[in-house]
Amino acid sequence: MSTPFGERSQHMVICGDDGLAHRLAVTLDAVCGEAVTVVLPSRREGHAPEIAVLHRDPQSPVELLVAARPDEQTLRAAGVERAAALALAYRDDQVNVTAALLARTLNPAIRLVIRMYNRERGEHLERLLDRAVSALGRTDDTALDMSTTVLSDTDTAVPELVAAAAVGQGDPLQVEGQVFRGVVRPARTPPQSADLATLAVLSGAHQDDPASEDSPETPGEEGTQLLPDTATSYHRQFTHGRLMLEEVTHHHPPEAPTRDRRGYGAWLRDRLAHLPWKVFLSHEILAVFGALAAIVLVLAAATALAEPGPLWKSVYLPLLDIFTMGDPATDESPARRVLQLIAGFVGLAVLPLVVAATMNATEAFRKASVGHPPAEDLRDHIVLVGLGKVGTRVLAQLRTTAHQVVVIERDPHARGVALARELGVPLLLEDAGAPGVLDRARIRQSKSLLVLTRDDGENLDIVMAAREGNPQVRVVMRLHDDDFAATVSRTMRASYPDATTRSRSVSALAALPFAAAMMGRHVLGIMPVERGSLLFTTVDVAGHPELEGHSVHQAFRENEWRVLAVGSAAETGSPGPTDTLGSLRLDRPGFDWRPSHGRILRAGDRVVVVSTRRGLDFLMTGVQPHPADPRA
Repeated sequence: MSTPFGERSQHMVICGDDGLAHRLAVTLDAVCGEAVTVVLPSRREGHAPEIAVLHRDPQSPVELLVAARPDEQTLRAAGVERAAALALAYRDDQVNVTAALLARTLNPAIRLVIRMYNRERGEHLERLLDRAVSALGRTDDTALDMSTTVLSDTDTAVPELVAAAAVGQGDPLQVEGQVFRGVVRPARTPPQSADLATLAVLSGAHQDDPASEDSPETPGEEGTQLLPDTATSYHRQFTHGRLMLEEVTHHHPPEAPTRDRRGYGAWLRDRLAHLPWKVFLSHEILAVFGALAAIVLVLAAATALAEPGPLWKSVYLPLLDIFTMGDPATDESPARRVLQLIAGFVGLAVLPLVVAATMNATEAFRKASVGHPPAEDLRDHIVLVGLGKVGTRVLAQLRTTAHQVVVIERDPHARGVALARELGVPLLLEDAGAPGVLDRARIRQSKSLLVLTRDDGENLDIVMAAREGNPQVRVVMRLHDDDFAATVSRTMRASYPDATTRSRSVSALAALPFAAAMMGRHVLGIMPVERGSLLFTTVDVAGHPELEGHSVHQAFRENEWRVLAVGSAAETGSPGPTDTLGSLRLDRPGFDWRPSHGRILRAGDRVVVVSTRRGLDFLMTGVQPHPADPRA
């Protein structure tokens, strides 16, 4: 197969200086083996010092260019005119849009990967920039290699957060309603029925999580072997762990809330029983109304002395005076007139307190009553804290799985509260850090905790409180600071070695999907394996000498690639702009993920292939990389 546009350079450019730019440079350099130029606004701000460390490494091909803005002169100096891909990772949408338009003008064939916070604007920009590809007369699959991909931090973070909470360790792979993951099988563990293929035989000193920041680097025969042959996988399974591709579950649409079969009367009684009536017995309410009662009693006693009469009248008249509902006592005794004035002043002082306390209690009752506490027998559920932009999308995806969810959100106006009510999800409108709230969410009986608030410190406090209640709970928390996330993950793992803790910054979650998009839309995802990586791609069999006419078994090449699934090119379509490892999507279903080894690959087939970088170069270009290339 020929490379699109012949001898186009594989040089790539990144513009930005935050955690995403740093992670992306590391991924393209160390994981994918790409030559990278990073455009930095400054050498000292943001993550520029960490990127500069990559530049100073003699083994790294990362180059630096310092420029305040990505104008035309800067893009030319960075080599955009000859580059294969450009990632625009600034936090300012307008800056990214301007740079993208300039880059498409300078190099119509460049792959653009753009970070955008405004999703609607991103969709319009994607269509606009892809028209330039159509203008070149490219309508075949090579046009996909020159297209525009717009990604947001939320789009890239949500799938991994969902998978980490639902299935634990292992990089997720989602394909049209089916979920897969890379899972470690310890030594001497027989294959499982859900296992599809061996992806790697791990080093003898591997961690349980091969994608961990702490994974060792152990080259040589005892190190990690990616895509081994059957004999190697079999003989080393007794002494080494293996990374397998596992079929986890089939997705299904969210279930509609079910109506109580006992009838409306039973449902209403249960609902009334769970209403938070106790908020009307708060200290504030009791204090205000207690003071009002005491004042009424004092005035009633004084009235009884000044105006002898029935007891009810001695109480009734002060109440009318306090609430300014009585007639002026102009024709009554002086003592009665004085008491009426005193009661009026007391009303002016006390009534605002009564109204305020009543409104506060009513608002607290409203907030608490819209919640929906979990059932007393609920177990093995996922507790989700935070229903902001990310939390709302995580809830929507979790409800497409078979997992039960309990949500905690302190803001009744948060964007995800309406979705939680619509889905009938148990909802606690309280502060997750307050005493007893996690217990009401049945954290002791849950299997996973997802903490997605915007405050890193608050997230850590919630996780530590949850660990006290349930040391074995699987924890996944989103942290904004990259270094803080890595430190928290190591510390929590050391403190609770028997429990799973995932702490990931948004930049760490976004780096792999951004890198996959920069490598072309045929690259569907990247899976780190210790210090190496595996790439998931789609390849059309037609005209490919290594695939067409060969069986699935014959098409396998040790340490380079393996065919995972086979489908019809007409049925599966072409991968779209949201194809990532966390949310790998093809336009239409039709892949057989358990093809027989003897199945012959024909011209009308399209296959999903897992490959090393060395194998990908050969699959896509037909040119074998130099054997001395350390990243091959």
